[in-house]
Amino acid sequence: MTEKKKNLSEFTPFKFNSEHKTRIGIVVSEWNSHITDSLLEGARSTLLEQGIPEGDIMVYRVPGSYELPSGADMLFRLSGVDAVICIGCIIQGDTRHFEFIAQAVAKGIMDTGLKHGKPAIFSVLTCDTMQQAEERSGGKHGNKGVEGAVSCLKMLELQDRLSNEVTF
Repeated sequence: MTEKKKNLSEFTPFKFNSEHKTRIGIVVSEWNSHITDSLLEGARSTLLEQGIPEGDIMVYRVPGSYELPSGADMLFRLSGVDAVICIGCIIQGDTRHFEFIAQAVAKGIMDTGLKHGKPAIFSVLTCDTMQQAEERSGGKHGNKGVEGAVSCLKMLELQDRLSNEVTF
């Protein structure tokens, strides 16, 4: 179980290293925008700190989290990005709608990455309350956008390493 006041976004410091120009797409849900905007800021600032130029970070908005996989697929097919970070916030309501959306979004993002053979990062909050979302979007438990950017860069490094090392 997570400690009550632990920052979940802490990570071992590293410096992104890529042998080629890296273009990263970010698809952001407009739903719960005060949360997703904070997540976007966390992701963008982390990418910039790691040396990704502002011009190589492409941000597009979609209506809700359900549209994130489709938006990511469009970015891979039409823009030539190397990876996509999908940012959203799904908050539990009174019906089972939350479960269906969260499951579809998670599977859709995973399937999109596998389809294109490129990192598609799940940076979607799935919370029971708005307070939990606020705590995970720059509050006392960190910023899921930062986590998404770190995951994205580490997966790109793995892809680079494997493409240079693996031969059959």
